[in-house]
Amino acid sequence: MRVMKFGGTSVGKPERMHQVSQLITRDGEPTIVVLSALSGTTNTLVEISNCLAAANKQGATEKTEALEKHYRQFILDLLKSDTLREKANNIIEEHFEFLRITQRISLSDALNKDILAQGELMSTKLFSLYLEQENIEHALIPALDFMRLDANEEPDLALIQEKIQGVLVQHPTKKLFVTQGYICRNAKGEVDNLKRGGSDYTASLIAAAIKATVCEIWTDIDGMHNNDPRVVEKTVAIEQLSFDEAAELAYFGAKILHPTCIWPAQQENIPVKLLNTMQPTAAGTVIKKEAGSVGVKAVAAKDGIIAVKIKSSRMLLAYGFLRKIFEVFEKYKTPIDMITTSEVAVSVTIDNDDHLAEIMEELSNIASVEVEKDQTIVSIVGNEIAKTDAILKKLFDAIDEIPVTMVSYGGSPHNISLLIPSTYKVKTLQLVNKGLFNL
Repeated sequence: MRVMKFGGTSVGKPERMHQVSQLITRDGEPTIVVLSALSGTTNTLVEISNCLAAANKQGATEKTEALEKHYRQFILDLLKSDTLREKANNIIEEHFEFLRITQRISLSDALNKDILAQGELMSTKLFSLYLEQENIEHALIPALDFMRLDANEEPDLALIQEKIQGVLVQHPTKKLFVTQGYICRNAKGEVDNLKRGGSDYTASLIAAAIKATVCEIWTDIDGMHNNDPRVVEKTVAIEQLSFDEAAELAYFGAKILHPTCIWPAQQENIPVKLLNTMQPTAAGTVIKKEAGSVGVKAVAAKDGIIAVKIKSSRMLLAYGFLRKIFEVFEKYKTPIDMITTSEVAVSVTIDNDDHLAEIMEELSNIASVEVEKDQTIVSIVGNEIAKTDAILKKLFDAIDEIPVTMVSYGGSPHNISLLIPSTYKVKTLQLVNKGLFNL
């Protein structure tokens, strides 16, 4: 059995749903289909929730009405028979009545999660009706019946495996299943989610739970590219990446793949394919255990980075100094991306400033602290590249005019990361493309 995940743009128009139905049935292989919300829906739901948090009920009402109008028109274009349209309108009425009710009560974190779940619930129900129209036998299996988080807000893979197997055996004659990405239940049984982009994570977790033959991630791009096609003119799709290479690229900014997607598939050695819904015959990118080749594969950029420079001539070499630094970041659940050290200073980067003030206050008790915002991490990724001196020379020759403020080298054999001011991001990506890929 395989898993196929389709993002918001892949199901965002009625004709796209038609394309998806053809893709999932073209070879008859047993399949679990994971769908995101229709494109734009989650953003609007976030806006509605933000309006409620700001006590802007009129704004919430206006956004809810506009979104409902969009769905009503979507139904008219998607479905042909009055019977199915009536079913679809009843579904939409139910979900939008819920959104209207939320505007009359106080917003809580639990209610916010319920609001954000509506997009995936509606997209899968509408797609199920479309499959019914096309006489495609299938079962709609609610993700809330089997996707679970543990007490640490991490996916409980063992429990997911147990519950999804229990759901699948209820449909012994079915070969096609449709479910929601992104949404889940937490350890308390409340509706929760896997954060933005979490549909990729859902697909990978399901693939690991059922030990799928492959996990296919379908988007509007023909695979992972060697650079960001939005800012670099000449880019090419990568044929094959190892799990480690793909994880580095996803974490450091490659938008096509959610950073958490790789781990579950890697645990069960399940290939992940990145494919294009609009160009289904394109080879795309396959991610598997083997790297396929040695050398530079791609470059990715991660924005919104903050550099924290910690200097203490008195304590740096003292036993436990580094531990004290890391304990501060751990206390505020703020992950560190890069780290460099010298005789008198430690520099780290973070991508979350929610607790920056508290972190700086605690660090200032043991050292002087400086912060630089508006930074970007540019990561060059490829199999064994950190073991090749020639690549370092080519890289720094290519970016000779770029002010690099930090370098991470040697921590991973597959990654060389640079910290630069964000204003130099586009130029850096273009220079790297020319210097390392001759494009």
